[in-house]
Amino acid sequence: MMEPMFAADPVRLLIAAAAGIAVLLLLIIKFKIHPILSLLISALLIGLGAGMPVPMLMATVEKGAGETLQGIVLLIGLGSLFGGILEVSGGAQSVAQTLINRFGEKKAGISLGITGLVVGTAVFFEAGVVILIPLAFGLAKKTKRSTLYYVIPMLAGLATGFAFIPPSAGSVLVANMLGVDLGVMIAVGVPVGILSLIFAGILWSKFIGGRIHTGLPSGCQEVREEDCRKLPKFSTVLAIILVPLLLILCRTAADYLPFLDPVRPVLDFFGTPFVALMAAVLLAMYLLGVRQGYTGEQLKKVLDRSLRPTGQILLVITGGGIVRWVLQDCGMGSLIGPALEQSGLPLILVAFLIAALIRTSVGAAVVAMTMAAGIMASMPAVAELPPVYLAAMVCAINGGATAFSHVNDSGFWLVGSLLEIDEKTTLKSWTVMETIIGFTGLACAAVISCFA
Repeated sequence: MMEPMFAADPVRLLIAAAAGIAVLLLLIIKFKIHPILSLLISALLIGLGAGMPVPMLMATVEKGAGETLQGIVLLIGLGSLFGGILEVSGGAQSVAQTLINRFGEKKAGISLGITGLVVGTAVFFEAGVVILIPLAFGLAKKTKRSTLYYVIPMLAGLATGFAFIPPSAGSVLVANMLGVDLGVMIAVGVPVGILSLIFAGILWSKFIGGRIHTGLPSGCQEVREEDCRKLPKFSTVLAIILVPLLLILCRTAADYLPFLDPVRPVLDFFGTPFVALMAAVLLAMYLLGVRQGYTGEQLKKVLDRSLRPTGQILLVITGGGIVRWVLQDCGMGSLIGPALEQSGLPLILVAFLIAALIRTSVGAAVVAMTMAAGIMASMPAVAELPPVYLAAMVCAINGGATAFSHVNDSGFWLVGSLLEIDEKTTLKSWTVMETIIGFTGLACAAVISCFA
């Protein structure tokens, strides 16, 4: 059965879309209304303003919620479980301490950056900051250097892991909306993430850390030293983190390597993203939980706690997806697609600019990712692009959604408050770091798209 089609008057649709987005920004920025409520109000205003019949609008809202969550709800939920075990078991600290011991204190920033990149693929940004920042403070105390010298690489690693490398929530969300295979996304996202870490984390930390000296926060003068004997082995933690990445990559490789045909059914099963993540969670529960002395009841409490922030993240993603589907079902993709094609601007640049504008206006990276991906996905020409080009577009969108963090972004205030630095210093350090990540993602996406 064919779904009923609705074609809004182009002028009326543009006015409705502009008004709906203006109301969205006003509600979030001026009146501090929660993003999920603001997004739903915006979606309804756009649909009604464009003249969409009420029954069709309600059906579109329900469809938008279902289509947006399909394919990501299990991944984000399982990722939260995995991150929760990694946090309480000391797995993240184990990775950081091992790398610091091997690289030495002089290159500890690199160690923290790599740790952030690895941890950022498994936990939400805020959780990663809380887990790792005591290590950065401890190093700053030992070396008497600016805390920025160690914190910036860690933050850059967490941000790039979240933005570019599955199974992180940010990369999975946008890849799913654009129909990108996660194996292809990993292959594209890993080098982009590494380059972003080098420029925004390692090089920028040396520059800004040498020019602005920030001392230890008042509450962290006595930094607790971790007892390495209680931490899980580095090799165990790294192996568990790599399990889902390798399973997903092997499943994708089976499409291109004929000699894998005999084991393709096995790879198709275990390489399905939610199965791969479930395997990692089960391994983590045993190796980082049971083997570390946790009882079943304790593990259950850890998993329950790790899921608490997931509901809010999923609701915000759903709200952004509903706005996308209302715009799409009103015909916005067919309207702006030809216009953008005639403008001569590369789609990669268009994707970045849309995400960056929403990020600058709203502040929330997830909202910017969702809305920009929805707008791009609604264009007919995007559906015909090759997989690698679409993966590059994910990097461009998430780069735009990372850049230009300022006073309307909760991450801006989180970093400033933890480091106890003023807004000017936060802009000079954190905001510039985030913007370097964004433009590195854009540059890498542009290069990759030329060869896709």
